[in-house]
Amino acid sequence: MFEHVGYKNYRTYMEVVHKALKNDGLFLLHTIGGNRSVHSTDPWIEKYIFPNSMLPSINQISKSIEGLFVMEDWHNFGTDYDKTLLSWHENFENGWDKIKSNYNERFYRMWKCYLLACVGSFRARKNQLWQIVLSKKGVPQGYKSIR
Repeated sequence: MFEHVGYKNYRTYMEVVHKALKNDGLFLLHTIGGNRSVHSTDPWIEKYIFPNSMLPSINQISKSIEGLFVMEDWHNFGTDYDKTLLSWHENFENGWDKIKSNYNERFYRMWKCYLLACVGSFRARKNQLWQIVLSKKGVPQGYKSIR
């Protein structure tokens, strides 16, 4: 859901997480991200798919955690995310007959277009999928990533 927080709220979001996290706790931020800092999303996505969304950049996330957290691990799953999107697309296609009475053809075409365009954006490495592990003061013996 971090894609819906908005860059103006990133620092406040992280301050709330910091306050809620136990001193020896870990926070996992799972988010889709972009390769460059932006302040809005694609106009078509804004209007038809996810209003008020935007993809954070490495720079925007790093600024929001500075002085609050130690970054223990940053893993990029972006090259694998097309498989997830293709599965969603397949499920959407397979389930369409069951739900189409609630929607119109325009809705169907827009979501099909969106899912397949996202497949392309991940394959082109324009979008990334990050899992970032943060601690308040650093894991004493170092964080051991499981991959």
